[in-house]
Amino acid sequence: MKKIISLLIIFILILGLCGCKSSQKKFTSYSFDYFDTVTTIIGFEESEEIFNQNCEKIKSWLSNYHKLYDIYTVYENVNNLCKINMSNGKPVTVPPEIIQLLEYSKTLYNTTNQKLNIAMGSVLSIWHDCREYGLKNPKLATLPKLEELKKANQHTDISKVVLNKTNNTVCLTDKQIKLDVGGIAKGYAAQKVAEKMQNAGFSGYLLNIGGNVKIVGNRKDGQKWKIGIENPNTDDSKNPYIEQLELSNNLSLVTSGSYQRFYTVNGKNYHHIIDPQTLHPANYFKSVSVLCEDSGLADAFSTALFCMTLEEGKELVENTNDMYVLWVLENGEKVYSNGFEKFIK
Repeated sequence: MKKIISLLIIFILILGLCGCKSSQKKFTSYSFDYFDTVTTIIGFEESEEIFNQNCEKIKSWLSNYHKLYDIYTVYENVNNLCKINMSNGKPVTVPPEIIQLLEYSKTLYNTTNQKLNIAMGSVLSIWHDCREYGLKNPKLATLPKLEELKKANQHTDISKVVLNKTNNTVCLTDKQIKLDVGGIAKGYAAQKVAEKMQNAGFSGYLLNIGGNVKIVGNRKDGQKWKIGIENPNTDDSKNPYIEQLELSNNLSLVTSGSYQRFYTVNGKNYHHIIDPQTLHPANYFKSVSVLCEDSGLADAFSTALFCMTLEEGKELVENTNDMYVLWVLENGEKVYSNGFEKFIK
């Protein structure tokens, strides 16, 4: 919770630097109800009443995606990912939003050199349980056993996630496969909600779902959105941001980092981004920030790039149109892909 509040304060301070020169005022709304993180909605409207009405629509859309993509909770009258994981190999009829996410994620599996694998839930759940126990019982924190991880990894074949778009069904043909969309769900939901906002005529808004930032139209005061990328060295209180960007249009910014969610075993921190190859937390970078228009793509790539070498990541980004990346190495050095620096304030 302290980390969430800290990020929230940082975000408010950055946005507070921007004055409003038009008749429309800037309003902000916060929520802790979606995707186990803080959601910030910022928008320019003629009145707070209009802003609040729009926020209710935005939150209802977010709530829907949150319930559908939740792997931990069963909701009444909702066939979500949690129910699919509990299906014991039987087909589950689901809303189109789930088919679309899973189909997109299966495409990205190959696009990201197999680093984004939504079928890794059996492995990730082992790490999740150890992390949760370790956070509650620091003196008793332990690492998962490699034998257990390897056994679970035998049930991560994404081809066993079978989609039937005609009947809107999902079937896990390997009964021990578990879905986990943590590497893409927040960004994908942000993108889909942004598209709904655009169709509803909303403009001059910014969504921030736990650090997944999505712009919906330019600011209505003529300025650009000013967004800070958090310094992964959390001990450096004098420099809370490693970069401040000026963004416009409908861009998205997503950062994955080792400093956000972790637990400690024998004095060493173990974060939540697991490399599919080693089955342990990836150790190439402190953070990876991806800037592109599609928030789902940015989320997926920030996760995938975090789990590959700098050379492999650079090659992947160079072959991807209109994507810009900032890597922060373990020693704090910053490496930019071509074009990223043009967005720096």
